[in-house]
Amino acid sequence: MARLMMGALGAAGHDVRLASRMRSRDGTGDPRIQARIARLGARLAARLIDRYSMPDAWRPDLWFTYHLYYKAPDWIGPSVAEVLDIPYVVAEASHAPKRAAGPWPHGHHQVEAALRRADLVIGLNGRDRVCVEPALGRHGRYVDLRPFLEPRPGTDRGEARAKIAAAHGLPPDAVWLLAVGMMRPDAKLESYQVLGRALGQIKSGAGWRLIVVGDGPARKAVEASLPADTVYAGTLPAEQLWEYYAAADLFVWPSIREAYGMALLEAQASGLPAVAGDAGGVPEILRDGVTGLLVPEGDAAAFGSAVRRLIDNPCERLVMGRKAKSTADLDHGFHTAAATINGWLTEILRVRKVGK
Repeated sequence: MARLMMGALGAAGHDVRLASRMRSRDGTGDPRIQARIARLGARLAARLIDRYSMPDAWRPDLWFTYHLYYKAPDWIGPSVAEVLDIPYVVAEASHAPKRAAGPWPHGHHQVEAALRRADLVIGLNGRDRVCVEPALGRHGRYVDLRPFLEPRPGTDRGEARAKIAAAHGLPPDAVWLLAVGMMRPDAKLESYQVLGRALGQIKSGAGWRLIVVGDGPARKAVEASLPADTVYAGTLPAEQLWEYYAAADLFVWPSIREAYGMALLEAQASGLPAVAGDAGGVPEILRDGVTGLLVPEGDAAAFGSAVRRLIDNPCERLVMGRKAKSTADLDHGFHTAAATINGWLTEILRVRKVGK
């Protein structure tokens, strides 16, 4: 999504430059690591301020940060924006007051400082608004944007299905379930475990197979959770991944603590109906009963029942898949998003200029 944001800004005519590749995330809750990251962020901010302040140097009119939360705060942008007196914009921020007393207090307070400084927060998950909006400063504004995708040429389903069937020895007449997700020991692993329990309720040999795209350090735990005949395609480049979307019959992902799910959006844009957990911004992508089925987050029994329903009803899958593609095209288009973001940024710059 960060790359898509940069692409959308570029498509709207902005000169977009990546300021830093620093990773601010500390997943361990170690205060020493957090302090070290904060010091590094301060040094990089000072370096950027010096660079942008040099005579005849390129100077930004606005700072744009994608995705900040208590484990990965922005240690650079607020300082640069403050010294240069330019607008500070954030896309996809989350704020959790309960984290103030947890093992990431420095990150939590830095997120609060960034939100107080922000001129605009672009939300991709509507459920973030309730905690983020009250944390904004007097001039801050929260707006909603649906996740979006770049337009892509269509992939022939027949060709993709024949290719993948040959590669993995899959029965072409079976219902292919597709899951796409990194294999790491957190919410992703929990999602795979819920999926395994859900599929365990569906009779094996009932004309379906599970295909998994993804890899990572928790692969052994994932494999132990899923059916024995699961096909593992590994990590795939984008072009190959879209072939799997085109070839599959149903996208399945329990969405444990999911912000919204880019893989889900890609699947829907490919015309795949889906079964997903009702978490975060997932309902803003999957329209329950229209483009797929939503089930309570973490409810393996409900998830299994929903998957079984769509395995048994090919006509319902077909109708939902067609609606999924048309909805993605209409509501999650790249050019619409680019124009919307451009409008917000243009207005911020205009107001800032008038204020000076």
